[in-house]
Amino acid sequence: MTTLVRIGPTDHGRPMTLEEFNAAEGAEGHQYELIDGKVYVSPEANFQSGILERWINLKLQLYALAHPEVINLVWTKTRVFVPNRPGATVPEPDAAAYHNFPLDMDFREVRWQDFSPILVAEVVPEDDPDKDLKRNVELYFAVPSIKEYWVVDGRGDPNLPRMTAHVRHGKRWRPKQMEPNDVYSTRLLPGFELIVNPRS
Repeated sequence: MTTLVRIGPTDHGRPMTLEEFNAAEGAEGHQYELIDGKVYVSPEANFQSGILERWINLKLQLYALAHPEVINLVWTKTRVFVPNRPGATVPEPDAAAYHNFPLDMDFREVRWQDFSPILVAEVVPEDDPDKDLKRNVELYFAVPSIKEYWVVDGRGDPNLPRMTAHVRHGKRWRPKQMEPNDVYSTRLLPGFELIVNPRS
């Protein structure tokens, strides 16, 4: 039987099993992930990051409603289980889109480790940009189902964010850089167009 433990910012880097992490209670004001069997603590999103998360999720949700045959579930703060790491590795993207997610199954039986998204997105935090610009570039590529990884960077000005779409190409990502107000389209989501502007 696992003992409930409370974790906080000082536990960054603390070794934990997946079972212990799942049973832990995190102090408010921070986000907690398990990366290579160690607790990874980062600040919760402020308004500037949160509004960009909301924008990306809304655009994907609207597309999913219109094209459920392409993606039928969009989720915030899902868990992505990365294989072949030194310890349990479970990043939690700001947005994730799933193809053919079995929405008719008993919800009590849904476990994130049984499903992987085809697309994930992250909004770069001011206090820990390397998490999304470096760490997650490697981690998400290690998940075969993920065909694209979007990185939205509003650190300079959240009104005019930039975006990088990492598109799987053989054994590497092919990054596509976009400036504010550029339009992004992708074969992964036929008919989808994203104006890189949170007010669009």
